Amino acid sequence: MGSRKVTSASDWQGKNITVAGLGVSGISAARALAGLGASVTVVDGGSGQAHQERAASLESTGVSVRLGDAETLPEGTDLVVTSPGWQPSSPLFAAAAQAGVDVIGDVEVAWRLRGPDAAPWLAVTGTNGKTTTTQMLASILHAAGLRTAAVGNIGTPIVDVVLEGDEAYDVFAVELSSYQLHWAPSLRAHSAAVLNLAPDHLDWHGSMAAYAADKGRVYEGNQVACVYNADARDKPSTEDLVREADVEEGCRAIGFTLNAPAPSQLGVVDGILVDRAFVPDRQKQAQELAEISDVQPPAPHNIANALAAAALARAFGVEATAVRDGLRAFRPDAHRIEHVADVDGVAYVDDSKATNTHAAQASLAAYESIVWIAGGLAKGATFDELVGAAAKRLRGAVLIGADRELIREALARHAPEVPVVDLDRTDTGAMSEAVRRAAELAQPGDTVLMAPACASMDMFTNYNKRGEAFADAVRGLGSARA
Repeated sequence: MGSRKVTSASDWQGKNITVAGLGVSGISAARALAGLGASVTVVDGGSGQAHQERAASLESTGVSVRLGDAETLPEGTDLVVTSPGWQPSSPLFAAAAQAGVDVIGDVEVAWRLRGPDAAPWLAVTGTNGKTTTTQMLASILHAAGLRTAAVGNIGTPIVDVVLEGDEAYDVFAVELSSYQLHWAPSLRAHSAAVLNLAPDHLDWHGSMAAYAADKGRVYEGNQVACVYNADARDKPSTEDLVREADVEEGCRAIGFTLNAPAPSQLGVVDGILVDRAFVPDRQKQAQELAEISDVQPPAPHNIANALAAAALARAFGVEATAVRDGLRAFRPDAHRIEHVADVDGVAYVDDSKATNTHAAQASLAAYESIVWIAGGLAKGATFDELVGAAAKRLRGAVLIGADRELIREALARHAPEVPVVDLDRTDTGAMSEAVRRAAELAQPGDTVLMAPACASMDMFTNYNKRGEAFADAVRGLGSARA
């Protein structure tokens, strides 16, 4: 590590800092660092109108912007601050390494900017469920009367929140992606959770081992609790990451499970979420926290999210009643296993956020009889395990998108009796036809579930637009039958 670590607000003054990326986090970091007296240059490979408008806005605050060249390290750079999505193999970072210049992310900047009395961080990561769990945690903390915010990979950029001042918050609920953790070497949370691990973003990390290692960074230096998924059977498991972490003396491993909990775990007993970790006698006692019906939607993977959020809150000293009240008050964002409507006795559910096989498998496990709408950009995924696990629940499948053939082949191998509709179209009416064909396959009591297991960009701007198209098509279906 060639450059001296910048650790306080005054240390940034006069430093030549290159910010990689002109997105939300890059702009936030550039403005913040310039405000602290650093000389900031933002580099980005784009040069279109949107980039030019952002550049003009930044340049009006004294920040230099270089568009169209994201590979050359500006002369005299003391430190590079990268946006999360930039790959470690980027030529800019190779140039920085050759020059002995450190590369960090915006989360690391925020961590270094914290004052001596800064609010602790309760951190959440995992392949799926991060946003929901972080928002659940914030809702619980609010219910406990604590000043908090859900930040990090969601909401307001974390650098902006930290700069509001130490006195503004009691604690942060922080969602962290594997990208952000990769670039945050000195982050040390009060407590942290890794919800699950499944292959994702392997093109960025290079391997499953590297991806898991970056996720596991969230446990480094934890003070009170490392929360892990006790039901996970994949290797490496989240519990394996806890074992490998270097934590502070006295920090505990706390599991969460959908089964009856062992000591030092949170789990479910007779429809009740219970705590056997943060009680006076965890060998003999269990504290009731909430009922399954307090969690919406009460799908198994969402109950797991609630248990993880509760574990982090309890690690921070939150009372059981606040866990219940916070879960009751929480409603997930749109397109996350969202019930759209019932039409002719069939439920229509939008889980457009299920953009990988792990998320889709959790969604499919929540319903007994399903007509499945799936497909899009597979991102290198395979579907045999997903289809094999869900085969007995499938009444039919409607496939859309560029890589639907991969799902069709998996269905032929593992669920050959399931009728499949293959839609070879990507126009704006494709989703309407998909919903109509799914309705033809469904019977009263079934669920038509859009859990694509794929990214959306082959047909839609993002998963939100895909979910909106599904909801519009369902409402159109209901109107046509009214």
